[in-house]
Amino acid sequence: MGNRSRTITWVLRVVVVAYLLLLVAWPTGLIAKNTFADGFGGMQRALSDPDVTHALWLTVRVSVVAVLINLVFGVGMSLLLVRYDFPGKRILSALIDLPLSVSPVVVGLALVLVYNPRYGWLGEGLHDRGIDIVFATPGIVMATCFVVLPLIIREVVPVLEEMGDEQEQAARSLGASGPQTFWRITLPGIKWAIVYGVVLSLARSLGEFGAVKIVAGRSIGDMETATLLVQREYQNFHEDVAYSVSLLLVVASVLCLIVVAILRPSEGSHAEPLKEKK
Repeated sequence: MGNRSRTITWVLRVVVVAYLLLLVAWPTGLIAKNTFADGFGGMQRALSDPDVTHALWLTVRVSVVAVLINLVFGVGMSLLLVRYDFPGKRILSALIDLPLSVSPVVVGLALVLVYNPRYGWLGEGLHDRGIDIVFATPGIVMATCFVVLPLIIREVVPVLEEMGDEQEQAARSLGASGPQTFWRITLPGIKWAIVYGVVLSLARSLGEFGAVKIVAGRSIGDMETATLLVQREYQNFHEDVAYSVSLLLVVASVLCLIVVAILRPSEGSHAEPLKEKK
């Protein structure tokens, strides 16, 4: 029985490793191989292209702004879902997962229908006041925010549920205000969930394509993010630039995950303080 169990374990390991190699490692390795097929020439040409540098900076700005917006609303929404009961709570919780089940292209189209400066429900009025949403940076930020909406919330909510609210109630009974309770009690307990949610949101924001493609329109240059530039350069047979930018996006996402893995304390480091308190 023991030999059979070990055999099944090894078979499962081989299947999982093969799956990851075929789905992740091999395609990523081919991108790196094609990027450096002629040395660093392709990367140098890409980074010396003004369109590439502009697309990279736009991607970074949009991603940072979208993550900051989702950080504020994500933590607030998590507290609302866990700490309060109200009519429609289950519906709100279900709507938060909508970006995971709806195609990003549909999200982009919905934003265009609402904020188009010619026929959008709100777009015409905003355009008359000099405010453009779609085919402009705000639309790209909104599309990115929608796509990454659940990531912080779904990291923070389970931690808040596990924490309970006993310490928060004790702090309030001792005269602590709401902000004091949050900064001194709640935030330290959920900080690593927030960090993971932020990193996942950043990695997802850097690689968003579908919703951004619809919202940005056909504009080249000003409203072109890194993913849109990769598509254009590849279709125009500038494959070295497309591979180089793709590799930069992959490296940025992997570095985010590595940094969090290094910074996150081990479970043992949490257990020791708890034992001391007892």
